Amino acid sequence: MKEKHLFYADSASIAQGVLSEEESRHALKALRVKPGEIIWLTDGNGTFHEARVTETDKRNCWFQTERTLPDTPRWKGRIRIAVAPTKNADRTEWLLEKATEIGVDEFILLKCAHAERKSVNRERLERIAISAMKQSYKASKPVITEMTAFDDFLQMLAPDTQRLIAHCHEADDKDPDSFDLTPAASVFLGDVVEPDADTVVAIGPEGDFSPEEVEKALKNGFRAVSLGESRLRTETAALVAVHTMSLIKRRH
Repeated sequence: MKEKHLFYADSASIAQGVLSEEESRHALKALRVKPGEIIWLTDGNGTFHEARVTETDKRNCWFQTERTLPDTPRWKGRIRIAVAPTKNADRTEWLLEKATEIGVDEFILLKCAHAERKSVNRERLERIAISAMKQSYKASKPVITEMTAFDDFLQMLAPDTQRLIAHCHEADDKDPDSFDLTPAASVFLGDVVEPDADTVVAIGPEGDFSPEEVEKALKNGFRAVSLGESRLRTETAALVAVHTMSLIKRRH
């Protein structure tokens, strides 16, 4: 039996009935798709399309959609991760790829006080997300939010969003009036994720969130959470958070 491959076709490609140049090249050169064969497409917005190849040439693959199938939701609520990009861009790209394979609805990029990277290649991230979506046979591509200042991120969340933050700060025992930032007072992420909620977990840069950022988050309804006893890199911590949310939201 021939392995079933998934192609990405945005709304314009589906309307025109032709794969993009990149997808056509993959279909024709790598998979040797022929007229009359059935292919599967996704628009990245939660829908699969079953289509029949009608014509090909050296650079293009035309098709006609025969039926459209909505993807069955694989989890309840929404899974959102807010993370400061790592200094090494490869690690952020790896995180996006693996988070997409596991399942994430939104990938929010944060500008933080201690972040060593202030910009990202959005086009490259979009390509990585599309590739991971196809690889894991999903019909939904995560929304990749533009680099967002931390204060703006706090204000962009809807009132009913479950807000969680993982950080590494210790409490200041010398200042009795200081805001309690201690992670020891936090709870394990898996114990507090609400299955049906729109949940966002914020993960800081390699230098962690600043104390001021943590305090602002807590004052804006965030709850401190623990990801376990190990000290994790930014991308590892974010992936642990995505996986934990996915497990909780899938099993309910």
